[in-house]
Amino acid sequence: MKYLVYASLILSGASVAQETPQFAISAINADKTLLTDITQTKAGLVAVGKHGTVITSINGIDWQQAESVPTQVLLTAVDFTNENNGWACGHDATIINTTNGGKTWHLQQAKPEIDKPCLDILFKDELHGYAVGAYGMFYQTSDGGKHWQKRFLDSLLFSDDREYLSDLKEHDPEGYEAETASILPHFNRIEQTPDGLMLVGEMGLMAKSTDAGLTWQRVDEIYPGSFFAFSANAQQEVVAGLRGNVFTRQQGDQNWQHLDNKKTATINNIINYNNEQWLMLANSGVIFHLQNAELTHEQLADGKAILDGVILNNKLIMATEDGIKVKELTP
Repeated sequence: MKYLVYASLILSGASVAQETPQFAISAINADKTLLTDITQTKAGLVAVGKHGTVITSINGIDWQQAESVPTQVLLTAVDFTNENNGWACGHDATIINTTNGGKTWHLQQAKPEIDKPCLDILFKDELHGYAVGAYGMFYQTSDGGKHWQKRFLDSLLFSDDREYLSDLKEHDPEGYEAETASILPHFNRIEQTPDGLMLVGEMGLMAKSTDAGLTWQRVDEIYPGSFFAFSANAQQEVVAGLRGNVFTRQQGDQNWQHLDNKKTATINNIINYNNEQWLMLANSGVIFHLQNAELTHEQLADGKAILDGVILNNKLIMATEDGIKVKELTP
């Protein structure tokens, strides 16, 4: 979940729940609306955002709006396994799928009755995927999204909550169902790591799975605030979130280093750049640079929240609250 601009839209119901899904409205300047996520495939770029907007580009400069997107909810995340097969998710636990590189889409799931947003989506391959979101939302598929299985990750409960729910399940089944709908924190991001999966979220949540999501274990808490971004390579892990809090550690180390940061912009996404460098995209037009445990930042003039980004041809292509922005990267 991207804080302030993005989170306020999610939690205030900026996208009206749709009893019957409607197709996204065609817009002349679809690349200038609120865009929440962007991903890169071998064929180009795909970004998603407000009112079911999906746009595609080959070069990051010229964008075309996708046809036949069967929703008008705020789309919050997008992921592709190859140049053709992709998925996006958003409000009302909505999940849509494309098989032609994002040109057209079809609906896999929409649950306006639960009134909760999906906040991130990840596919390990063309069959196995995960969709996570508010209040512990967790869906999993093993058939490319034809069927999504809802799961309650009770292993991520605190011991007192686990005992409370166990008693409630036995004596008050209806109360148990109501509690499980909100007792877990928001799951803000799910990422592939060199040794499995990492889930980060509200109240300092970090949890990992080494068996393709079958079981999950909490990582020892290092910070009580919300995490919105995580990235890892073979050498290093970086996690970041609320008010510019950034933690890093070398692979194999047990201890995290909390980096000194006087710029308090909330971080929405992390990009590993040239293996040893990390770009962190934040609210208020802030871009953090991390290299050799040294954190610096730059400020974009428009001050718009940067929600995600990709690197293409030495350019940073950003999805922001004001649409697509492009920035040349210094070698």
